[in-house]
Amino acid sequence: MPIPTEPIGSIPRPPDLIAEVQKRGEPDPSLEPLYETAVADTVRRFEASGSPVITDGEQRKYHNFWTYSVHGLPNTSADGFKIPFAAGHTRRMPRLTSGPFRYKRYADAFMLEAMAHTKLPVKQAVISPSALSLMYPAEGLADYSRDEFIDDLIMEHETEIRRCLQQGAHSVQVDFTEGRLATKIDPSGRLLSSFVDLNNLALSRFSKDERARIGVHTCPGGDCDSTHSADVDYAALLPSLFELKAGKFFVSLAIEKDRRRVLEAIRKYRKPEQRVFVGVIATIDPRLETAEEVRDRVVEAAEYIPVERLGTTDDCGFSPFSDDLSTTREKAFAKIRARIRGTEMAAKVLGVQ
Repeated sequence: MPIPTEPIGSIPRPPDLIAEVQKRGEPDPSLEPLYETAVADTVRRFEASGSPVITDGEQRKYHNFWTYSVHGLPNTSADGFKIPFAAGHTRRMPRLTSGPFRYKRYADAFMLEAMAHTKLPVKQAVISPSALSLMYPAEGLADYSRDEFIDDLIMEHETEIRRCLQQGAHSVQVDFTEGRLATKIDPSGRLLSSFVDLNNLALSRFSKDERARIGVHTCPGGDCDSTHSADVDYAALLPSLFELKAGKFFVSLAIEKDRRRVLEAIRKYRKPEQRVFVGVIATIDPRLETAEEVRDRVVEAAEYIPVERLGTTDDCGFSPFSDDLSTTREKAFAKIRARIRGTEMAAKVLGVQ
């Protein structure tokens, strides 16, 4: 496809899997057949949609896209950083209680399972170091400094990405949803700058060719058809976003009230070598977009982004938090099909078939 198109990551889990996870409360070996079926079905549906690049749908990210790597660590407590959503609910991160910091699981295992079911390219989403940095308590930890924690955090993040790249990932997407949230928490921009600096410390460990296969995803969050930072002006984020040393950027856009204003900022701050995948599907909107709507959004984006540096995506994952039942699997794949078809139609209009 002359205009590349990729999903972000998560697909709603089957209701029977969600029900059994909630019943048990923690990962349980008896759930293995349900997880296997969910992954295989997700891959099959991606193939049937015509998607040129797929994911495992994050079926095995037990609680969510944010804490999958650290869920169940013995040196954590459940009373960590709160993520407030506009609908009034919150999600909570674990808090580190002692060092050292280590991942409990790496995302390449999810990717390898998906690859066993398909010959299509598989991308893998991983969480950013800046998101996990929020696990370290503000009051510090005895015998384990923040500097020691950051060193360990970057080491683990680098290990996860390298494992994915070495095992054949089409690309690795770093989820950076906390970028826009940072500007809400700290309008001065200092927190956002610290996040960008931290993520660049990790990205700088990769070669130019490797960074071309690494992308960054930004969005205002998505959970139960609600966001955590859609009220934050994108203009406060985008100048810093494109300072990240990545080759691809996946930018939520379909949900924005003034897409052209955002596209103008992308045109201003995007580096020549950076490819931008614009969101053309609003994942938290129950309404199903038509392929024609997608086509028009792509053509609009091409006014601001050179078509050779343009791609399309969904605004966010369809179910970043595993118990979210606000969207069905059927609706998610219908939206994905509209994205793929609309992108194909836009390529014809733009003469890049």
